[in-house]
Amino acid sequence: MTKTKTDMNLQSMDPTSIMMDGELPSKKSVPVLFDEMDYQQATQCYLWGLPIVTFAEWQHIHYDEFGASSNDLMLYNSYEDRLGILTANATTPYSMTFIDLAKNGPTVIEMPAGHTAGGLSDFWQREMTAIGELGADKGKGGKYIITPPGQELITVPGYYSFQSTMMNIFFGFRALDPDPEKARALVAGVKIYPYAQCNSPAPTKLVTPGGKKYFAVQPDGLAYWQRLHAILEEEPVQERDRFFMSWLNNLGIAKGKPFNPSDRQKKILIAAAERGKLMAMANSFDKRLDSIYHWPDRKWDYVMVLTNSSQRADNYDEFFRRSSYFFEAVTFSNAMISKTPNLGQAYLGAYEDRDGNWLDGSNNYRLHVPADPPAVNFWSVTIYDAATRCIIDNKQRNGDLSSRKDLIRNSDGSVDLYFGPRAPAGKEKNWVQTNPGKHWFAYMRFYGPTVAYFDKSWKMDDIVKIN
Repeated sequence: MTKTKTDMNLQSMDPTSIMMDGELPSKKSVPVLFDEMDYQQATQCYLWGLPIVTFAEWQHIHYDEFGASSNDLMLYNSYEDRLGILTANATTPYSMTFIDLAKNGPTVIEMPAGHTAGGLSDFWQREMTAIGELGADKGKGGKYIITPPGQELITVPGYYSFQSTMMNIFFGFRALDPDPEKARALVAGVKIYPYAQCNSPAPTKLVTPGGKKYFAVQPDGLAYWQRLHAILEEEPVQERDRFFMSWLNNLGIAKGKPFNPSDRQKKILIAAAERGKLMAMANSFDKRLDSIYHWPDRKWDYVMVLTNSSQRADNYDEFFRRSSYFFEAVTFSNAMISKTPNLGQAYLGAYEDRDGNWLDGSNNYRLHVPADPPAVNFWSVTIYDAATRCIIDNKQRNGDLSSRKDLIRNSDGSVDLYFGPRAPAGKEKNWVQTNPGKHWFAYMRFYGPTVAYFDKSWKMDDIVKIN
């Protein structure tokens, strides 16, 4: 075991180190208390900022590294393309963009008719609307117009109209048609353009990472706070976030002012980003939430821990559930937590083996998947690097196993999957290579989960360490 080092002397924050002057803290101790107050609040601001910082970082990569604009569509098709996305699926292609409404103004998205699933969300990753089969167009295609905040909602016959809560929004979808040619045609049929250009819109370009190495994850250290400050400058303050904005003021991060924290504040921010990240890891990988396991005697967590896409429960906003999910993942929609059999998706996560130990890339493991997994469309198991939360980057150049692959099946229809540095003899088709010295975790996805998933009559094993 190793101890985490920070740039800040956390020992000074031990309550026993506070010198007293009678019943009051001594004058000498007051600055120590303020340091502790700012540090504690900074760790919580780190957790609070996770969803918006992730999107802001990814938008920066789209614009500044890939050369895409608000009106272009980024395509992530290959294993290499997806290596920098938080817990991306490795089975179906992604098509997405980030739209800056401050620059674009009211914006139109034209969707073609077809087998698609997608949606719009703001930069706090709250769903604005589904698009495609679960959206207003019901898979028949249509035009969506999004009006920026502060402007009168534009309503035009023949358009689906939505008012954005933020200046920056995310649009993404997946072409689910199993025919590759039809799927490509669906992607090529999408159009994005400013409403002001609706009479003669410029063509929507399709852009790919082009082999560039990137990580669309939250940056570490002071860069985290720089990205947070930059995106907050562009956005209206949400009513529920005003206390957090006050805390940031004490840390040298104030809306309408340059990012210029003092040396003392920088020290606190860097230490808080490091400790906040460790808190986020604990909060995601060992969730302290009630009824978190799908099967009470198994170690498969619910990944989708938010009650709904608004991130609001009856009497509070879901701060810890939100930070748990958005530390390890991006985008959330109500379809992801659908309780209607045969629709939407279901996600389960495994971060430890049957004995309760972290999954270690130096060890070999087996997962037994019983026959007839409860998925109308398909199922997949994807392996992620615990440090990056991205698809595992291995020499095998493979990060998942799914019902769409040519797996070796047992005589009863079940499948044994293997994870480790080396493949068991004759089981190469059923194996994902892990990296020694690095931890990993797994997502099990069910696309179109059936009744057997919801009533739990179908039951999967834990991941088991083997020799």
